Amino acid sequence: MDDFTDVKLEIFTPQEYALKIRDELARIGVGVIGNYDHCVAFYPIQGYYRPLPGAEPFEGEVGKISETVEYKVEVNCRRELVNEAIRTIRSVHPYEEPLINVVPLANHLFEMKGNEKR
Repeated sequence: MDDFTDVKLEIFTPQEYALKIRDELARIGVGVIGNYDHCVAFYPIQGYYRPLPGAEPFEGEVGKISETVEYKVEVNCRRELVNEAIRTIRSVHPYEEPLINVVPLANHLFEMKGNEKR
């Protein structure tokens, strides 16, 4: 599956950082769909993690399982912008090790033009 042109970025973050991440990604051209920009979705989720020795957690204590409400941020990104997007996310994200998933999209294989009606 090397012929994809777009990916979906999934970013897990504290709620108060979601809009900053959206805006910084939009600044570099991420989150554009057709004639729209700043296209992003936020979902509240329940996150769990345990900081290991040597970690410097944003929240929680080393060695103890933490539970927190986070936001999952989903945004489409052109493949050629992925590395810059990851650097941008890391520059504003508060976590020592932010969880960022890069998911290849196959939308280009299907008829998905915005203004075409059935």
